Amino acid sequence: MSTVIVFGPTGNIGSVAARTAEACGATVWLGMRDTSKAIPTLTAEQEKSGRFERVEADLTNPDTLTAAVKKSGAKRAFIYLAHGSKDHMKASLQALKSAGVEYIVFLSSFTINTPSPADIEPSELIPYVHAQVELSLDSVFGHDNFVAVRPGAFATNILPYVSGIKAGHVSCPGANFDMDAVTFTDMGEVSGILLASGPKNGQHEVYVYGPERMTQGEAIKRAGKVVWGNDVEVQDLTGQDALDAYAKAGFPKPFADYMARVISRTDEEADANHVRYEEGVKNVELYTGHPATKFEDFVEAHKSLFGA
Repeated sequence: MSTVIVFGPTGNIGSVAARTAEACGATVWLGMRDTSKAIPTLTAEQEKSGRFERVEADLTNPDTLTAAVKKSGAKRAFIYLAHGSKDHMKASLQALKSAGVEYIVFLSSFTINTPSPADIEPSELIPYVHAQVELSLDSVFGHDNFVAVRPGAFATNILPYVSGIKAGHVSCPGANFDMDAVTFTDMGEVSGILLASGPKNGQHEVYVYGPERMTQGEAIKRAGKVVWGNDVEVQDLTGQDALDAYAKAGFPKPFADYMARVISRTDEEADANHVRYEEGVKNVELYTGHPATKFEDFVEAHKSLFGA
């Protein structure tokens, strides 16, 4: 049986990845900054009876990674983008490799829509930071020793609007923004299977999408119907109103400016961003054995997240 380490298991995707890898037969070490924290999809009883171990680790601190990998003996690792890294995680990746990790599953982004990550311009903030980590992985581990999971627009992106959904009125930037509402359950399962068993069909980038594209406003309305049975009025904020909303939410100005540009893109630009869409939908079933989860089914199963 393989031994793997999952960094960020207290996040929804990481927790599902850890649980899935263990179900596939792996011994799973849970790399956590705070080893006392609860893990969302893993009860204390499941953790105790399964092949799980906790270890202190921080993806921005290479010394903790060296210690965690040596203690665990893990040969494979699931990682995410560590904000705050000044070298695009290169030192952290070098620490993982030197300590014995041989293969990485990296939670990247579908916004990398060019033939090479090196083609992404710094002005494209979200794809750029993910692309730089992919380039660091290629440099440290080599092309054949990592896989980039590139999920689409998360179903949970509408969670900041749960109070408005319940009240029946939401004002948000990007109501017309095109999204596929991929679920953290599908992302986590695909990642966990990749971690335990590796990629299929020689895949190096594994796109993961929800089965239906919709606007953010439509997702908000559908969530209202499922959770509260109400009709939600959605107001689209654009221009300065959008910038003000992002500022109020605490986003730094460069990120707010970037998001304001993203939500104003044309339908053709949105199509170009959802690269390999049909493949990404099929990848869910290719790895998990079940079709990509429908948005309404996800909301129904996680009503508490949406304010119920």
